Amino acid sequence: MTRITAFLAPIALILALVLPAHAFDTRARAAFVYDTTTGTVLLEKNADTPLPPASMSKLMTLYVAFEAIRDGRLSLDEKLPVSQHAMSYGGSTMFLDTTDKVRVEDLLRGIVVLSGNDACAVIAEALSPDGTEAGFARYMTQRAHKMGITNSVFRNSNGWPADGHVMSMRDLALLARHLIEDFPEFYPLFAETEFKFDGRAPQNTQNRNPLLRLGIGADGLKTGHTQRAGYGLVGSAKQDGRRVVFVLSGLESAAARAEEGRAIVNWAFRQFVEKSLLKADTQVAQASVWMGAEDSVALVPGEDVSALLPVLGGNELNAEVVYRGPVEAPVAKGDELARLVLTPEGLPEKIVPLYAANDVPRGGFMVRMKTVSGQLLARMRGAPEEAI
Repeated sequence: MTRITAFLAPIALILALVLPAHAFDTRARAAFVYDTTTGTVLLEKNADTPLPPASMSKLMTLYVAFEAIRDGRLSLDEKLPVSQHAMSYGGSTMFLDTTDKVRVEDLLRGIVVLSGNDACAVIAEALSPDGTEAGFARYMTQRAHKMGITNSVFRNSNGWPADGHVMSMRDLALLARHLIEDFPEFYPLFAETEFKFDGRAPQNTQNRNPLLRLGIGADGLKTGHTQRAGYGLVGSAKQDGRRVVFVLSGLESAAARAEEGRAIVNWAFRQFVEKSLLKADTQVAQASVWMGAEDSVALVPGEDVSALLPVLGGNELNAEVVYRGPVEAPVAKGDELARLVLTPEGLPEKIVPLYAANDVPRGGFMVRMKTVSGQLLARMRGAPEEAI
């Protein structure tokens, strides 16, 4: 494996004023903060520990419902019946009863804005493989695992306390990103602050997300609370083209949830900045070529390269090019040959693929003879050979 670091001087000059940011000391039992624009994890705390998610797991029910609408298995204007089971839920509800037939669009708003446990059960029974909420929960688990949401198991559709009903903070963040990116037509629902369903529940008309009215770019997604789970929030905010998704769990009060959520947003946007490092097709390094018409080939990124970096500082950005070489000819322009590994201090590394900038055909007879002769001489002299 060949590593090249000498090319980094220009980048180091650009980043001469960059310092590591202070880590955020969250009061949450578990947390995960992710900059989706640059793919940077800003904070992890017990991020992969499966924990009771409370109503935050309603996001998976919503994802499955949005898929069903997109696939034509459910429509927004369709009216669904309310079963005795769905009506039996307490906690946060839409106050549905068995005489109701409710439009799917109203049920979705009832879940997003009002956190309706009964609304989730109505959707679940309509989409369940066997017509039961338990069957829907099993399907949710299978669907989540296929999406890479692997530290989650669902026992119901709404996060009602149940043994074994768990999600990790990283899973919730991944699910939030899927909702934002896969269903942009539905995502504005998460920013709605009020839903007055049928005038029957004046005490439950307001979105519990404490960040939506603060003017900080917050536009989703879901709160949660049970005695065992504590107070939690799956949040997202967008400022100046950057989006941050964050998950908090295990806070002691709604007030603490609001304070922590606002502090996380402020920290994520004020303590980090996106820096442009390289333009697409800019030569970063050269890779040695074996048996080629040329001895080397230029390595370039396929797209502009940027990274999220701490605002304050004085340390250089660690970076290197890694490839297995020399590369055997022929080489075609656009072949992926190497990786640029960027490691901002205090943040996870960022991997950027590098590609051949031009064709390098296989060398002729004389080139091949010269290469073989050089290898034979090196062996005879006992000199170390470059890894092939």
